[in-house]
Amino acid sequence: MTDFQDRERAEERKYAMDEETAFRVAARSNKLLGLWAAAKMGLTPEETEAYAKSVVQADFEEAGHEDVIRKVLGDLVGAGIDIDEAGVRAALDEKTVEARRQLMGEV
Repeated sequence: MTDFQDRERAEERKYAMDEETAFRVAARSNKLLGLWAAAKMGLTPEETEAYAKSVVQADFEEAGHEDVIRKVLGDLVGAGIDIDEAGVRAALDEKTVEARRQLMGEV
């Protein structure tokens, strides 16, 4: 009986760790996307940091990445940057890979 309980606890810990890792990757990739978009818009360093934080916060509006993509796409288009949704999605995919690499490097 103890082996089963130990295995169950181990699975619960693994699930919690996987969820935390997924959250950290999403937050890091959103910040990187915000930095990327800010550079395209030519924001100052202070504006860039504030904008990156606003992109991270936008992810809490709904599940998935749609809220972040909508925000960044709207801001870029509003700033006169010629980009479409596919371009923002591609950038988010690149930033997600970069975020995973960064987090793996911290371990």
